[in-house]
Amino acid sequence: MADTELSAASETETTEAPPRATENRSTTPRSDAFQQYISTGWAERATGIGGPREQAPFAAARRARLSGLYTGVRLLVPAGDARQRSNDTDYPYRAHSAFAHLTGWGSDAVPGSVLVLEPHADGAEGHEAVLYFREAAGRDSDEFYANPAVGEFWTGPRPSVDDVATDLGLDARPLSALDAVWDALDADGPETLIVREAEPSLTDRLDAARILHAGAEPGTAEVDTARDDELARDLSELRLVKDSFELAEMRRAVDATQVGFDDIIADLPQIVAHPRGERLVEGTFNRRARAEGNTVGYDTIAASGPHACILHWTRNDGPVVPGDLILIDAGVELDSYYTADITRTLPVSGQFTEVQRRVYEAVREAADAAFAIVRPGIRFRDVHAEAMRVIARVTAEWGLLPVSASESLEPSGGYHRRYMVHGTSHHLGIDVHDCAQARRDLYLDGVLEEGMVFTIEPGLYFQPDDLTVPSELRGIGVRIEDDVVVTADGVESLSAGIPRTADEVEAWMREVAARR
Repeated sequence: MADTELSAASETETTEAPPRATENRSTTPRSDAFQQYISTGWAERATGIGGPREQAPFAAARRARLSGLYTGVRLLVPAGDARQRSNDTDYPYRAHSAFAHLTGWGSDAVPGSVLVLEPHADGAEGHEAVLYFREAAGRDSDEFYANPAVGEFWTGPRPSVDDVATDLGLDARPLSALDAVWDALDADGPETLIVREAEPSLTDRLDAARILHAGAEPGTAEVDTARDDELARDLSELRLVKDSFELAEMRRAVDATQVGFDDIIADLPQIVAHPRGERLVEGTFNRRARAEGNTVGYDTIAASGPHACILHWTRNDGPVVPGDLILIDAGVELDSYYTADITRTLPVSGQFTEVQRRVYEAVREAADAAFAIVRPGIRFRDVHAEAMRVIARVTAEWGLLPVSASESLEPSGGYHRRYMVHGTSHHLGIDVHDCAQARRDLYLDGVLEEGMVFTIEPGLYFQPDDLTVPSELRGIGVRIEDDVVVTADGVESLSAGIPRTADEVEAWMREVAARR
């Protein structure tokens, strides 16, 4: 990595000191001659933007729906700044999901941007949507070469105000113009709400203004966040039903994820040969995610052997051993941020043992049973309950429960949950666990509607030290996860093309192996 730290007080003063700057490593060119030379001799750039992106009208419709819930209220939806990883390096940037959902800006979003929905001054219904962002610095400024946080030489060119306005189909202004919004915060103005988690520095600034307007001394009063929490809730609920653009993106994400699983199977000889083969599984899939989309939608779980019994195993530092199963939970996130979430459990040697097949097919039976009942009008929680009926029955039939299946399914029972402690489904979309701040009566207790997208992912996990199961089961973990969308009269599996049955999985592995 290039040495990116600069002095906050170099001889050619930058427009903004880079974050976490240290003075002992600065080698920024200092002469007037350099400053004059580097500011000239640049060609004009063509924007190449012919019109709004495909997502723009969908984002506008989402903003309109939100606007209808908050008449007369100013709404601040920050994208968020980059987050520090260590010292002077940051994590790869990802804009806040609510910001991306309402603007259509995904992997190309400019860090630090803020969407403001400003109520009309004349009291009319609706809002004026304005996107404030840090536009490209002029070549007569030293920012473009001297500031590694945002400078063009370091992070690449940023779009102009006109570019963004055309691309996203909304009013765009320089980030410096956001000061006028802060200046307009007063006790007599409209109520102002913010997505609190998106950018803490802006949340703190708004809270300070609220305390000041309330007439309290800073540090002596607590801020009532209830209305901000309502905004976060409504933004989550806005995503419960996907529009046609979102559904198309979900299909693309699943298709890319399927190719990633093919890649893993193709690389199995190298994976098995390496002492940390799980890391190679992770790397193979991540390569596909970067090639086909933005990145992975979440840390890939590559859990081989007994690691498959650890639900969120992401350390991925173990071997992949022939004869074992490997549970792979992975999803490609597209540049729009929409992500798949698929799990397949594969026999490393290409063929299930009798015991492995028995566990695998029991899990598939639970998944199929849950899938079969999905349709508009049922409760979301019913999907989990249906899968649990199968899990309770098979574990009782195998003699693992101290009571009958029906007794275990009673609220006072739950013995079968020892072998599957997680839920069967979660909503999916621009977040892998989408709509997480929605109200319980619209989520877990909610009624399914056409356009809802969620996972179905039952499993069975027999811990290697679990004395309640026979030794032949210990260390076996199986999960099968598919992404589904509720249709007008039923359900469609978006991931139906990824082999699921034990026979299909074995045939899949043979087919990919034959192409090596």
